[in-house]
Amino acid sequence: MTAVFFKKASYEYDALRPLIFDMIESAGSCVIGRDTRVLIKPNLLLPARPEKAILTHPLVVKAVVEYVLEHGGRPVISDSPAMGSFEKILKEGGYADVFKGVDVEFKRFETSAKIDIGPPFGKIEIAREAMEANSVINIAKLKTHTQMLLTLGVKNIFGCIVGFRKPEWHLRNGIDRDMFATLLVKIYAAVNPCITIIDGVLAMEGQGPGKSGLPRPIGIIAGSSSAFALDRAICQMIGIEPDRLPTNKAARQLGLAPDDVTVQGDFEMIQKFKLPDMGKVTFGPKPVQRMIRKHLLQRPVVDSSLCELCGECWRYCPAKAISRGKKRIVFDYDKCIRCYCCLEICPQGVLRAKETLPGKIIRRLSLRDPA
Repeated sequence: MTAVFFKKASYEYDALRPLIFDMIESAGSCVIGRDTRVLIKPNLLLPARPEKAILTHPLVVKAVVEYVLEHGGRPVISDSPAMGSFEKILKEGGYADVFKGVDVEFKRFETSAKIDIGPPFGKIEIAREAMEANSVINIAKLKTHTQMLLTLGVKNIFGCIVGFRKPEWHLRNGIDRDMFATLLVKIYAAVNPCITIIDGVLAMEGQGPGKSGLPRPIGIIAGSSSAFALDRAICQMIGIEPDRLPTNKAARQLGLAPDDVTVQGDFEMIQKFKLPDMGKVTFGPKPVQRMIRKHLLQRPVVDSSLCELCGECWRYCPAKAISRGKKRIVFDYDKCIRCYCCLEICPQGVLRAKETLPGKIIRRLSLRDPA
């Protein structure tokens, strides 16, 4: 029996701390003893204040750190951010202030070990610190994701892929969401966290996971020894079919999703949770797919009046589909694989996914009642 725990919560630390302690104890899957090296993996995507709901809230992470310390462990907080210096993320995200005087190490992932995650990927490079830790505690943020619908427990472990190897994997999987989901599931299984906790006190809806998303108070902390079970329960909470999340579907097809799951605690349905617009990334006969992708499919666009031409998007784009023009960035939609990494890392939040006018007309015509 795999249990998923839901607890009503706020960021009031005196109440949050015992709640997190109880959740880890109830899961019963983390063995932490004297000098146990415990890697704690929050979502530290980019520099952002806590009220933006982009990062795992530092007080949630602090409660986990204090649990590890009380049990004699040696906690290390690590991630591989998409952009910005690690120090800037810790400062702007509130971590530097929250962890003053706390005996914890912060360490950006820098080195990798080659790990065989099975076919079709074989040996891939995963952060050495994650693979060599005695235990890994995964602390995700409840957020939408323009490419993968949601970024929950399984997706959060993709941060154990170091630096620019992440966009490389986006490029290798191209426009195949199902293949990318399979990769995410296999990376999670290789890292194998002892518990996953999802910070949904202040969640993100809309065009997440970066600054284009919209913070939404949900007031929930959820956790489980299995992120596969936890992610499915979160989908049920916000009212969507679990297999609509590609990683849930991949985990079920690979036989990794537990069958016997019990949901305990403060589980309540969340109404009208706004999901991102997710168009198809390809369709139609092969000879015309390029034309369809370029002119009919949803694609990233920029508000040029607000764009500061900082260069983060074209430096990070795995397909090299973005370049700098004289007054605005320029997209090559032939190259664009619709991974929406550019939306994810834009510091100003001025990029969004938009349906083309011809695509919108064709979609509306196709939905008309022929009678």
